[in-house]
Amino acid sequence: MDLKSQAEQLLGNKLDRVRLVHDTTQFMELERGDVLGLDGRRYLITGVAYEGRFGLDEEPKHWVKRALDFADGSQKLIKLVFFEEFDLPIGQLKVRCFRSPAKESRILELVRGRPQFMQGITHLDRSGNQVRVLDRVPGQSLDKHLDALRLDHRAWFDSLLRPMLERFLGSLEAIAFLHGQGERHGDIRRDHLFVHSRDQRWVWIDFDYNFDFKQSPFGLDLFGLGNVLCYVVGRGIPTLHQLKRQSPQTLDLLDTGDLSPVIPNRVFNLKKLYPYLPEELNRVLMHFAASAPIYYERVEEMIEDLRPAIAKLPQPAREEAP
Repeated sequence: MDLKSQAEQLLGNKLDRVRLVHDTTQFMELERGDVLGLDGRRYLITGVAYEGRFGLDEEPKHWVKRALDFADGSQKLIKLVFFEEFDLPIGQLKVRCFRSPAKESRILELVRGRPQFMQGITHLDRSGNQVRVLDRVPGQSLDKHLDALRLDHRAWFDSLLRPMLERFLGSLEAIAFLHGQGERHGDIRRDHLFVHSRDQRWVWIDFDYNFDFKQSPFGLDLFGLGNVLCYVVGRGIPTLHQLKRQSPQTLDLLDTGDLSPVIPNRVFNLKKLYPYLPEELNRVLMHFAASAPIYYERVEEMIEDLRPAIAKLPQPAREEAP
């Protein structure tokens, strides 16, 4: 059976063209029907991956391809070598961020077999490009998962916040493991934490960003964890824009110290909006607010404060597994 027939059989559909590719340098030219030959394995490209963020329309990530593995027909995401750099302002500081395929390859090797992380392998193509072949995580990103629950905040607080934060502790411990090995996630966001559809475990994805933050080697990861924590506690991060539209009277309760130093539109002092939040939990959030006299430097410090704070939350009548 020729390559085109094999590819069509794998896809279960006709293809206009099929070609075998061993060099991925020109990733913009790779498209549906191309077969990547890497280290004796073959992958059929079926399309381009898309990513949406913060309510924006999804945009194509041309360096990330959707694919099928010739060996077993399983779905894969294939990340090709793409470099970019930018500065991220944090208060008066600027943090240099950059993509590093080599760093993601290291982490994939480091976390192999650990269920809190996406899994994958790295192939070198003929030009030495580090091509990462990733197992797709079935499920939804954390933000989509929580948004779908359709609870008001008080019902969220009473019924689901405690078990959700207990799961988040496992995600924090996973990042603490990375840091203990001298690695950073690099791009911690609520859409880079997936809720697995089979067993509901939370899985970190996307490790190719790194950053240069001499003042705090793990600081950007910690700020990302603070954002995720605020999103879980608030079932969304309240913004000044939202409050002005939905609850303008609450704006008088806030000052600049209650906001994020990274994205000043975001409210971190959630107790001013939800007075029933335990002070112990709000105190953890305030470590990420502009008024914080000191920020966390290690994930273990955050875990140490969060455990007793979770114990102050209502215990659901039965364990929920949303």
